[in-house]
Amino acid sequence: MNQLNIITRRGFMDRSFKLGLGVALSTLLDIPLVVRRALAENGIGLNGKKVLFIFLRGANDSINAVIPSRDSGLYSLSGNSGTVRTDVRPNIGIPLDAIDYSSSTIDSPVAGAGATFAYSNAIRAGNGFAALHPSLKFLCPGLLANDLAVLHRVGYPNQSRSHFDSQRYWENGSPNNNGVQEGIFYRAMVESGLAATAPLTGVSFQSALPLLLRGSGVAMTNLADPTRYDLLGVPYPTGEAKADAALAAANNFTFPHKQQRDLLASQYRNLSQTLDLFGGIDFVEQDAQLVDDASTDGSGSAYRLFPTANGTNGGGTATKYVVDTGAYSFMKNVRAAALVLNQTDAIVSGTEVGGWDTHNNQGSTSGTHANLLSRVGWAMYALRKYFLRYGKGGTNVIPGTNPKVGWNDVIVVTMSEFGRTTKQNDSLGTDHAEAGCMFVAGGSVNGGIYGCSPSDAVPWLTGDTGSLYGVQSRYLKRAYDYRSVLGKIIRDHLGATPGQLGRIIPGYANPAENLGVTSPAAALDGTQIMGEPAII
Repeated sequence: MNQLNIITRRGFMDRSFKLGLGVALSTLLDIPLVVRRALAENGIGLNGKKVLFIFLRGANDSINAVIPSRDSGLYSLSGNSGTVRTDVRPNIGIPLDAIDYSSSTIDSPVAGAGATFAYSNAIRAGNGFAALHPSLKFLCPGLLANDLAVLHRVGYPNQSRSHFDSQRYWENGSPNNNGVQEGIFYRAMVESGLAATAPLTGVSFQSALPLLLRGSGVAMTNLADPTRYDLLGVPYPTGEAKADAALAAANNFTFPHKQQRDLLASQYRNLSQTLDLFGGIDFVEQDAQLVDDASTDGSGSAYRLFPTANGTNGGGTATKYVVDTGAYSFMKNVRAAALVLNQTDAIVSGTEVGGWDTHNNQGSTSGTHANLLSRVGWAMYALRKYFLRYGKGGTNVIPGTNPKVGWNDVIVVTMSEFGRTTKQNDSLGTDHAEAGCMFVAGGSVNGGIYGCSPSDAVPWLTGDTGSLYGVQSRYLKRAYDYRSVLGKIIRDHLGATPGQLGRIIPGYANPAENLGVTSPAAALDGTQIMGEPAII
């Protein structure tokens, strides 16, 4: 037990208790009723499908990310193009090119040095109405391949404009209910039945375990820095062998069945399994591994998929960076989330990226928001290429690895607590608002633009009294509920049964919520929503 005390002082076990670094309960003798029920329903986790989430904390300005280029409420339209209205977003609006934005063309400014690194206008997204911020240019290959879905006007009833509350509602799946302390993906893992039998089910890579994976019954896993996860932090190999032996010996001690000591005991028992699993993953990027298969800037060389230093960022010079220099920790975590899904039996993994609370000096085609969008754009591009090349059945599987999933088996989804005001503020930024956008990508995804067109089932209304000003004359009005998007993924991708989905996202069990419908219906607050998007 002295060795375990040393581990605690090093901070390792402290993290495992507080943040869920200890793994799920695999050896409890008394399997809870919900787990027995999940095993009987035979749903989640049996089809090999997985999810990778990215939470954009601080509220992404969806209007500059996915731009309604033909909305006179934002642009002074002239022919097929237009200019940013000076009374709406004079300093932060995204300029349009002198091209036809009513065209069904999907621009692909990803080939050739000039187009790739100097593009400064809204990018046509293929439906004759929506366009992308130029920093999202690396989403274009996914749109062209029809495996990226861009969803606009996403929110929930009686939207909170508090960061803390709204992030909680997005993660606990129960809007306006602060009492729910369990996350959507946590409940999904419990419902799978695997959280009590498998070493890994849900894993996050960030400073602390997010509510998405948090709950009181079983422990999910969080790593603050995967590259520093060195088998108990002791000298290798002699120290590791001693530490493993100490853990094994600790498992022989009998604890009184009180004060949740079964939970603590199981963490000791399973800790060695976690160490073995993560010890077999190379979280450090190798020179010849994890690279693109395209010569992105025409130089003849392929870029690193997950850049973590200036020299491996795009072409290695500032004009050829694919992400800003502040993105390296995020890219490291994205890479770790992908590696864990591909090389272990974990079902859900993910991370977060902060900084989206752009009240001041938000920027337009460059600046704070543009930098953040470049991280999302390249991350989605890199994940697609990673699973296509290095996933199961990929074109460039690394020798010695045993990939578990391919691009068809994975869905990548972004979340953010709300959107931002249609009009910019006096500090050259935007304030807290209502509906935002989501990106959903994967080989099984029905790609395209959802929720950003006048031809939608709940139409995007243009002009000064349209969708951009549909709530209190200043906020974008929602047309999708985020729970319908996540519910679609959890049921039709992960394999949850309808009964399981009703317990994972309680609103699905309430017919008045209309989350699972496929035609327009009224939400609890009377707003017309479109139900589940046909993204899968």
